[in-house]
Amino acid sequence: MTSTTVPRSKYRSYIDIDPGYEDWTLIGEGVNESVMEMNPNVTNEQYIHEDAGNAEVESYAPTQPVQMVAKNGDEVFEFVEDLRRNQSVLDDAHTQVVNVFYYEDEAADGYPATLHDVAIAVESMGGPGGSKIEIPWTIHYRGDPTQGYFDIDTLTFTEAS
Repeated sequence: MTSTTVPRSKYRSYIDIDPGYEDWTLIGEGVNESVMEMNPNVTNEQYIHEDAGNAEVESYAPTQPVQMVAKNGDEVFEFVEDLRRNQSVLDDAHTQVVNVFYYEDEAADGYPATLHDVAIAVESMGGPGGSKIEIPWTIHYRGDPTQGYFDIDTLTFTEAS
């Protein structure tokens, strides 16, 4: 079997910009970098009669920092900017994200994907003189993902059976 390198463009995230109504919009315009950080909680123990320790992954607390340049007319920017202006907290900062794996084979229901409940935290806004406005924000994943498929033509998520 031949292996191939997967480009970053084949892992895409869509955000629900109208929470509860599944108004999925691609996160991409004005975004130069975004990496899902898994943030594992690992405990280590070493018993007195052993020379080597034992590690256990107990949980994950994923986050996905997004470095965005402000783009008027971009729906994701406008959604995040609204959260910033209102200093949205608790339920008002909640929405959903679908991560789509375009590097896998498309099935009848779409590409393999994971649906996540998330909280959005706007980190800052601004930048140095003479530059573009930057608005870094972070996706904080809440709970376990739902496995399924994302149809890129209809922008719908279907839970795997």
